[in-house]
Amino acid sequence: MAVAERICRATSEHDLDALAACFSSEYQSVWPIHPARGFGGVDQVRRNWEQIFAGVPDVRTEVVNSVVSGDEVWSEWEFSGNRRDGEPFLMRGVVILRVSGERATLARFYLEPVDDTADEVNAAVRRLIGATDSQEVRS
Repeated sequence: MAVAERICRATSEHDLDALAACFSSEYQSVWPIHPARGFGGVDQVRRNWEQIFAGVPDVRTEVVNSVVSGDEVWSEWEFSGNRRDGEPFLMRGVVILRVSGERATLARFYLEPVDDTADEVNAAVRRLIGATDSQEVRS
C-alpha cells in the first residue's frame, strides 16, 4: 500500500520527480477498457502527468479504498480539480497496481470521467443492448 500512498501524495503535490520514482523502469500501464491507451516506461508517466498538472492546475488524488493481496494493491481512486477552462475535472475508478519492492511494475486502470448527466439505469441498459427508448426488451 505504501506505493499507492506515495503515488497519491506525489500527484496531489504535483511532484513529477517523486511520482516517477514510484515506477520501475519496466513499468507497464494497461487500460483493459481502452487498450490503445496502454504504454510502457516511466517517461510516458511523466509526459502524462505534466499534461494533467498543466491542464488541471489544482488536481488532487485520493485513494478512497484499498486492499492488498500478495504483490498487488487493488485501489479505488478519485481525481478531482478544475480544468483551465473552468470546467470541473472528476474521474473515479479502480487501479490495480503490481508492486516489486518500492515501485509499481504494472497498473491496470479502470478510471473514467464522472458523468452525472448520463442516462438513468433503464435508458442506459436500453442503449447498451441497442434498443430504442420506446422498446422494452423481454426474454
